[in-house]
This record gives sequence, C-alpha cells and structure tokens, in this order.
Amino acid sequence: MPSHEQHQPGSPRPGKHLGDPMNMSGGGHTLSDVALDITVECMDDRGIRHEIDTVLGYRSSDPFAVAMTFVTADGNLVWTFGRDLLMRGTEKPTGEGDVHVAPAIGLSGRAMVSIELSSPDGHLVLLARSSDINDFLDRTAAIVAPGAESDFFDADLLISQVLSA
Repeated sequence: MPSHEQHQPGSPRPGKHLGDPMNMSGGGHTLSDVALDITVECMDDRGIRHEIDTVLGYRSSDPFAVAMTFVTADGNLVWTFGRDLLMRGTEKPTGEGDVHVAPAIGLSGRAMVSIELSSPDGHLVLLARSSDINDFLDRTAAIVAPGAESDFFDADLLISQVLSA
C-alpha cells in the first residue's frame, strides 16, 4: 500500500508518494506537478494475476490530461487520457474508444477502479485502488480545480508547437 512520506525528487521508490511540488516521474521522463507511484493489478489470458508498478502523473501545463506510466523491464509505457474521464469513472462507468473507467470491487472486497485500455496491439483491464486514484485526483484538483482547466491551457503554445513540427 503506498505511503505518503516525502522524499527527494529523482529518487522514486515503488509505493511512495512523490510529495514535492515538481517531480520527475516514470524514470525521469516526465516533469509532473503531481506524481503518485501506485501498483495496479491485471489478469493475463491464463487467469494469473500480475502487479504492475505505475506512476500517475499530472501537469498544470496540460491541465485536461493525466498520464499513466507503466514501469516495466522493457521500458516505460505511457497512456495519456482525460482527467475528467478518470474523475467520472470513479463514480460510474464511463468512456468511449480506447479508454473506459468504472468503479469495481477487487477479489479481496476492496473498492477499486477498473481502467480498460484498448489499442490495435491488445486489450488490458487494470484494477487500481480507489483510495490511490482519489488521492491522486485530489492532488490534481489542488493544482487545477476541475472546470478551471482552460485558465491553465496555453493555446498559443500548442499552436506554435504544432506549426514547428
């Protein structure tokens, strides 16, 4: 179960909250205002349960999105999707397309959040502790209140990045 002890940025430890305001997460690849290391569960095709170290990340410079970075021996894999999708999915099933989120109950009876990811390469259903997801979302809301994302979104920067690519 993740702890909420503070420690130095750049030294992420599985299951520990990265408590400083600006953190490096996902092995130092993503600068985040909020980063929380959690463990998610999934089942493979044979019904064997697996745990995956994951970093939830949020940046006020990209206020509509959250990132899930899966930390694996083969390298990090990042999925980015809407913060509002994650928020709504903690209360009721929601989502269209590649990402679906819904409240769930784990095998132990613990409150969980189901996060279903689909791509041409495959399909994965993850379970994360509701308390971890809600803690993460509370921390993002302290940075950018839900509904105030437009105040933090820099459309001019986005346009200049698109035009320079």
